[in-house]
Amino acid sequence: MASQRLRAWQRAAFDLYSRTQPRDFMTVATPGAGKTTFALTIAADLLHRGVVERVVVVTPTDHLKTQWALAAAGAGIRIDPALAGHGALAKDFQGFAVTYAGLGVNPNAYRVRVEARRTLVILDEIHHAADARSWGEAVREACDPAERRLALTGTPFRSDDNPIPFVEYAPQGDGTLQSVADYTYGYGSALRDGVVRPVLFMAYSGEMHWRTRAGDEVAARLGEPLPKDATAQALRTALDPQGSWMPTVLQAAHRRLQEVRRDIPDAGGLVIASDQESARQYASLLTDITGDRPTVVLSDEAGASDRIAEFSASMTPWLVAVRMVSEGVDIPRLAVGVYATTVATPLFFAQAVGRFVRARRRGETASIFLPSVPGLLGLAADLEAERDHVVGRPVSDEDDLYAAEAEMLARAQQAESASDDQLGTYQALGSEASFDRLVYDGGEYGGAARELDDDELDFLGIPGLLEPDQVAELLRTSRAKRTRETSRPAAVQEVEDDAAFERRAELRRELNGLVGAWHHRTGQPHGVTHAKLRTDCGGPPAAQASATQLQARIDRLRQWALRASG
Repeated sequence: MASQRLRAWQRAAFDLYSRTQPRDFMTVATPGAGKTTFALTIAADLLHRGVVERVVVVTPTDHLKTQWALAAAGAGIRIDPALAGHGALAKDFQGFAVTYAGLGVNPNAYRVRVEARRTLVILDEIHHAADARSWGEAVREACDPAERRLALTGTPFRSDDNPIPFVEYAPQGDGTLQSVADYTYGYGSALRDGVVRPVLFMAYSGEMHWRTRAGDEVAARLGEPLPKDATAQALRTALDPQGSWMPTVLQAAHRRLQEVRRDIPDAGGLVIASDQESARQYASLLTDITGDRPTVVLSDEAGASDRIAEFSASMTPWLVAVRMVSEGVDIPRLAVGVYATTVATPLFFAQAVGRFVRARRRGETASIFLPSVPGLLGLAADLEAERDHVVGRPVSDEDDLYAAEAEMLARAQQAESASDDQLGTYQALGSEASFDRLVYDGGEYGGAARELDDDELDFLGIPGLLEPDQVAELLRTSRAKRTRETSRPAAVQEVEDDAAFERRAELRRELNGLVGAWHHRTGQPHGVTHAKLRTDCGGPPAAQASATQLQARIDRLRQWALRASG
């Protein structure tokens, strides 16, 4: 029935569940792959066959309760997202949604509800059940009597030793325990299937200048080898709204968004901030840059869900948030991001990137601008790595470089303030930003080495033109080209650079100008025009095309214009 409407991975997981009919089943699927649809298909099937009478969804946030209720309604299941702890479930509802925190307030009350009917419990982003030991105990207490339990997560790994309830752990040779999923669908597989977009990480470096608690003034380049505390202070200096780094990066991100919106008018951008005050100031910077006031979501507060829903359905270019949209929230039109937070744990990073990867059509790419620091660059390069939660391993590796600071920021956000003592007393004195490198598919392409020129970077951001393998090929070709050029005798290379490079750049500019004029005349998207020119004239994308190939496309476009005028 419903399984016939599923994606290939969802159908395979559904078929596995149908064959085995387990009491507990954990699905690990990359953000944006469609875990909600998969879970609701199982819920509908179990309800239809009378295996369960009620569905309970446990989520990390209040907003996700509403999101689940809306999705469930589309699947013909009525879920109450606002059921009070001791309230009675109305007869026309088949279940309800509750947060992990809400469950933790009175687990016995929810246990009674679960015992009263044969119940399927869907544990969304189940790794949150171990955010506090009391939460894990509450989840286990409340959900233990359930007829079926379905655990979902895009990121089963954690940076602590708290076990996740109802997750199987297998002993490893080193004495640790590793989580075991019943079905796994990683980012790499989803990318190959066209379910998610390829993500281009634009890393920016620059000179940072700050004063330490001891009164010493420090100048360093963001991303260069530094002690951990100095790296953290350099990063916070870059993210200071009063410096020059953030305005420069926001301008670059907005230029990319404008390029995307030429062909996808509703494409949106998201800035993820460290704290509420920074978010407000970033919003002010974006207002100055774009002329439009961005949507601002500061925390999981009353009205936050409405603002996210309004942004999702609007044409507003930018959304600025602290943590509200870092996980689970579905805004498919997001295409450009600015990672402006010091939180750099694998869990948070993967969930944040997950907001941008959902594909709506073939050929789209997502672009995320981030500080060029080792921890973040490593996470960007390892985007396709599949991790599991390991219990019994000391938490001291480089993956959690900023974990302590993340905890401080979380406490600051809960208190809605961030004192100098909490963040470590220092004073940002100034910053400058410069493009450092592009990270894609585990590889790095350095701007300083001119492995990519400005036209090639712009071309990578044009939606509808390049499939993931074509993006990788363009980057590999650019690197090989630079390698060949640097191996030539200096005098020959200089002459060829001055002639061939300038000629191709001039022709690309002329071609792009004509394509823009054709768009204004006909309304045809830039990407469609570029694709048709390639079909008619042959050859690779414009960023890789020779001068002869570029000239042929210019001539063809002029012929179109003459015919249209005649």
